[in-house]
Amino acid sequence: MALYTDLNFELTPEQVSIKEETHRFARDVLRPASIALDAMEPDKVIESDIFWNTMKKGYDLGYHTIFIPDTYGGIATDPIESHIVLEEMAWGSVDFAIGLGVSCFPAFFASMVPTDRLIEKIIEPFCDCKDASIIGCWGITEPDHGTDTLCPFTPEFTDPKISGQVTARLDGDHYIVEGQKAAWVSNGSIATHSLVYLTIDPSQGMAGGGICIVPLDLPGVRKGKPLDKMGQRALNQGEIYFDGVRVPREYMLVDEESYSAMLDVTLSTANAAMGAMFVGVARAAYEEALAYSKQRIQGGKPIFQHQLIKHKLFKMFMNIEAGRALSRAAMIYNYNNTPPKIEYSIAAKVFCTNMALEVTSEAIQIFGGNGVSREYPVEKFFRDARAGMIEDGANDSLMITGAHHL
Repeated sequence: MALYTDLNFELTPEQVSIKEETHRFARDVLRPASIALDAMEPDKVIESDIFWNTMKKGYDLGYHTIFIPDTYGGIATDPIESHIVLEEMAWGSVDFAIGLGVSCFPAFFASMVPTDRLIEKIIEPFCDCKDASIIGCWGITEPDHGTDTLCPFTPEFTDPKISGQVTARLDGDHYIVEGQKAAWVSNGSIATHSLVYLTIDPSQGMAGGGICIVPLDLPGVRKGKPLDKMGQRALNQGEIYFDGVRVPREYMLVDEESYSAMLDVTLSTANAAMGAMFVGVARAAYEEALAYSKQRIQGGKPIFQHQLIKHKLFKMFMNIEAGRALSRAAMIYNYNNTPPKIEYSIAAKVFCTNMALEVTSEAIQIFGGNGVSREYPVEKFFRDARAGMIEDGANDSLMITGAHHL
C-alpha cells in the first residue's frame, strides 16, 4: 500500500475506496482467473466458465463503463480514478483489464456523438448490461496495416498510395463495409459489436477514414478463431471479416473530414490507458520479487540483505513511481484539453511498457531458477509485459509519430 499512497496524499477518501475495492477484485477474481486461463488453449479459454464468470463479475461491478458518462448509466470515473482502476485491474490481470476496457469502445465513442438512436440502441443497453452479453471490440489493425494506422498528421498518413483494407461506401441510408481486420482485434472472436476504423476515401490515404459501429450479428460478418499467443492469454483476440455488410448510416460516427482529429483522441486515450495498466503489471512483479527476496535464504541470509538485490529492487521501485507519475499526468492533461497532446500519451505508453518489461525481467532474475517456473507468477508477468511493447501501437513506430508533434 505504501508504494501507491505515499506520494498521492491528494487522493480523496472516495478515491482511496475505489482503489481498495478494485484491488480486492483484482486480487480475488482477476489474478486467479488469469493464471488458470493462461494454461488453456485459446478456444478453450472462451468456452471456459472461469472466463465468462470473470467477465460477468467485471460487468456486474461496472468496470466496463468507467469511461462512459453517468448520464447514460456509466460510472464516469475522472482521470485519476480511471488511472487507479486501470492500474489495479492490470496488477491482477492485464489481459482482463484490456478486455474489459476495450469492451466499451463502441458505446464510449457513441457517447461522444450521441443521437437518440445511438443512445437507445448502443449506449444504454451496454451500460445496463450486467452479464457480459454485450461486448465491444476495437477493429483497427489489418493484415497489411499495424501501427501505420496510428500516425495522424504525419506525411505518410495522407499518402494516397497507402490506404486501409476495410472500406465503406455509402448506399442510401446504409454503408456497405468490405474487408478484413487482423487477428489482433482484442475481444474480436467474442464481441457483439465492433468499433471499426475503415477507409471511406482512399485518395486521401489513411486520412480518408471513418469510424463506424458494426453490430457483429449482421449478415456478412464472420469471425476467425482465437489467436494463440505467448502472453495475455485471457485476452481474446481474432480476425473479423466483412463481406458486403450493410450498416445503418447513423452508425458511422466519424467521417473522413474529422477522422484524423478523432484518431488523435483515440490514440491519446488508449495510450494513456496502456501506460496506467503496465504500471500495474510492473508493480505486480516488483511486489512478488520484494516479498520473495525477504524469504529466500542464500549466503546465510535473506537475499534482500545482499546489496545487489537491494539495488535491483530500488531501481524497480523508482521506475514504477516514475511511470505512474508520467502516465497519470498524461491522462489528466489529455482528458481535460482539446485537442490533446498525443506526444504525452505516447511517451507514457512507451515508457511504461518498456519499464514493465525491464521490471518483470529483473523480477525473474531475483527469483533465480524459480523465476522461470510456472509455480510462480513472475514469468507470466514477463510474457504479458512483452506484448505491451507491440500492442496498441509498436513502441518504435509510436515514437516516430510522437516526434512529429514535438
